[in-house]
Amino acid sequence: PLMTAIRIARISDTPLDIAAHLAAVEDRAMGAVASFVGTVRDHDPEAAGTVVALEYSAHPDAEATLHDIALAAISTRRAAVAVSHRIGRLEVGDAAVVIAVATPHRDEAFTICREIIEAIKRELPVWKRQLEVDGTSSWKGIGG
Repeated sequence: PLMTAIRIARISDTPLDIAAHLAAVEDRAMGAVASFVGTVRDHDPEAAGTVVALEYSAHPDAEATLHDIALAAISTRRAAVAVSHRIGRLEVGDAAVVIAVATPHRDEAFTICREIIEAIKRELPVWKRQLEVDGTSSWKGIGG
């Protein structure tokens, strides 16, 4: 019988490997895998100009917090989770967050995946500096 498992919960300064996250949650007992990839876009509603890059930085406790977020989202459900958040300079199109969730049935996979990304946005101690084409930059913190 499969036990709940956090297969990956990582803050990474290297590019995120989507296939590795999907492979990490493979399990014969699981019939569904839901995934989410958050990428850097070239605009932001609050930016006057084109966004050229983001710089993410993390609190030293961020990886432990990410693990706790995944555990809380799983709760008492059977699931395998792989989740990473990138730090450092990311160009437009780079993956900032990758989540893969495997569960016996699809509804739980979607639910857990969504709960993880929403909690990351709300709780993970990661900050981003948004760099615009004209040299303007702005910081956004937890929940921003």
